[in-house]
Amino acid sequence: MSQSEQKVVQYLNEAHATEVSSTRVLQSQIAMTPRGSYRSGLEKHLKETRDHAKRVEKRLGDLANGNNPLEVAVGAAGGVLGQVLALAKTPFDLVRGSGGEEKVLKNAKDACATEALEVATYTALEHLARSAGDATTADLAASIRADEQKMLDRVLGEIPKLTDAVVAAEVEGDGSYDISKTGAADAARAAGETAKKTAGSGTARAKRGARQARKVPGVTQAEGQVKGAVASQEDLAIARYDKLTADEILTKLSDLSQIDLAKVDSYERKHENRTTVLSKITSLRGNEPWPGYDELSAADIESVLGEGDDERAKETRSYERSHKNRAGVLKAAERDLANA
Repeated sequence: MSQSEQKVVQYLNEAHATEVSSTRVLQSQIAMTPRGSYRSGLEKHLKETRDHAKRVEKRLGDLANGNNPLEVAVGAAGGVLGQVLALAKTPFDLVRGSGGEEKVLKNAKDACATEALEVATYTALEHLARSAGDATTADLAASIRADEQKMLDRVLGEIPKLTDAVVAAEVEGDGSYDISKTGAADAARAAGETAKKTAGSGTARAKRGARQARKVPGVTQAEGQVKGAVASQEDLAIARYDKLTADEILTKLSDLSQIDLAKVDSYERKHENRTTVLSKITSLRGNEPWPGYDELSAADIESVLGEGDDERAKETRSYERSHKNRAGVLKAAERDLANA
């Protein structure tokens, strides 16, 4: 491979990395953007971005005679894990009373910067490829650059409307942001409907899939926060929630998992918004000793503690004392630390 060809491959790799990164960013932005023209544009461009990455990857494979030099593939960013990570990135402050409109506007400004970078990336790639006599790569770069320019123009066109929403919310006190209409909320509802329609072994597979997804750090709280925004009291882990006093709710919170705490937090903020309840939830919110902890039985946790990890035992003891306070788990943690 000549030096000019190597340089083309280098630029193609850089372009591919940008597309993979953009895929993750777009998924995250869709997760926190309510339905409307801006989200529609993001969703359309997400499909284009996945297609761009595949086209660039194919061109790299062609130049390497079928031995694709890429170390990063688009599959992970475009699949289930990408969706999970996007949900995990949904910021909790969006359901805590304010800031949603401003966050969407900031995301749009970031999107403009990203699109401008991609326009520049493909402009450079096209020019380089033509200089190297590689018309195929040059045409590919020109085609993708045109898509990126269209997206940049579209987002710029949305900026005034998104700014008006910020002014209405932050200056005039007339907020319009509704997390129950975001991409993450829509995805949660769709997943719920799918689960309802699934029977027998399919239901078991769905539950296993959900448990596996929750092993990604941060997903449980993000999932619970979104579900709580669209939940009814029947969906909460505390029975007859709406009929309980704040004091009665306080006595039940420590038994809840992180996902259920997040659901109650979001539900409470949307309805009664009682300071005592929210403060108690805040004191209980935090990372599990390890991802997926809340999904395990006491016996499972005790088995893990038997592996002899001192730091994990300390974290388990602290977390368990603040939450379910199960004697068997605490005894296993103490025993593990005593044997250290």
